[in-house]
Amino acid sequence: PALLFVKTSQGKEEGRRFYACSACRDRKDCNFFQWEDEKVSETRLAAREEYNRNHQPPFTHRQNVDRYKKFVLLPLSKRRFCQECQQLLLPAEWEKHSDHQFLCDITTAQLKSPSQLLYPLENKKTNAQYLFADRSCQFLLNLLIDLGFRRVLAVGTPRLHEMIQSKASQEEEFSVRSLLLDIDFRYSQFYTEDEFCHYNMFNHHFFGGEAARETCRKFLYEENGERVIMVTDPPFGGLVEALASSFKNLMAMWKETEKEGHDNKEMPMFWIFPYFFESRILDFFPSFSMMDYQVDYDNHALYKHGKTGRRQSPVRIFTNLTPSMIVLPEEEGYRFCTVCQRYVSSGNQHCEICNSCTSKDGRRWKHCVLCKKCVKPSWFHCNNCNCCTLQKHSCEKTDIGCFVCGKAGHKRSACPSLSHT
Repeated sequence: PALLFVKTSQGKEEGRRFYACSACRDRKDCNFFQWEDEKVSETRLAAREEYNRNHQPPFTHRQNVDRYKKFVLLPLSKRRFCQECQQLLLPAEWEKHSDHQFLCDITTAQLKSPSQLLYPLENKKTNAQYLFADRSCQFLLNLLIDLGFRRVLAVGTPRLHEMIQSKASQEEEFSVRSLLLDIDFRYSQFYTEDEFCHYNMFNHHFFGGEAARETCRKFLYEENGERVIMVTDPPFGGLVEALASSFKNLMAMWKETEKEGHDNKEMPMFWIFPYFFESRILDFFPSFSMMDYQVDYDNHALYKHGKTGRRQSPVRIFTNLTPSMIVLPEEEGYRFCTVCQRYVSSGNQHCEICNSCTSKDGRRWKHCVLCKKCVKPSWFHCNNCNCCTLQKHSCEKTDIGCFVCGKAGHKRSACPSLSHT
């Protein structure tokens, strides 16, 4: 299934609607495009079917599971991984991959950490596969255990899933289970159908059909009081509307499990996303609040812990759990604000006028009486613009209005008619 978009022209509220790929934002990665009112010929439909058939993975999930069972029985010297095809190889397949780069002697530890064996897919407009650093991953897992959750629906969080799977296989008393929903089909080589579902979080599509949907539904059923939480880390360039729609569908699946007391409750959730999307997320989930904890990533140049100022990670945890329950590590510079009843960054000072700890980026913000809110320390009030902004800015008033509706006073991203459609 594709997503329905609208092409808008300046000043015109009505635009022409079209379908495009929900996962890839770049036509080079997926060139699917179809006007909503377009009649598609049989020839084009047949060509599309043929294209899709030719671009399927070489093995199904079931075949990959069978291959894995054979692979783990091989002696270390015969365990090879093709780096070009990103595939575990059985000895009979070596010849076919003879001119490719191999990794040899694949250990059991490597098989239990597939996110370190596979190349991260870092195309920002398609996959944007940035992986949690161990520090953040361990913090999340400890937090989930302390909060009493025993099942984790890991939506696009392969590092967290593999940490849970690895601990479960090594420690008998470890009682947390997880199910990974991810668009990266390479993980089907390492996990069974009960541990991984090929899933598109932009349109709530299970590639494995009804069987995969049923796997997810079963996982969400809370047996023996094993509470479930969804933890998701979507690509930051993704449409918040599309993601929110999918997450609401997953929450609805949780409600359908017919557990008493689900009626008026939301499924517990951690949505990991940059702080500057706060207003967008709260539009769709008013019950959510943003935690101050900075999530950092192994393979991202900017989103790393311990940097100062603007180089600190902007990634935060949005959750519908009570903020006071989320205990942040004091040794990493977090403290509890008794007025706000939540843990905040040490630089986030409580503002008496706003009656809140207002900083979003870890620095101490300052209150502007004219704007009636706290702003970044590097901002100053500009009388021409009638708001706080950077000191070096061009404040010539222009008559150019919003690109969608043509009205002044807001940008395209904040257009009321856009969010309405």
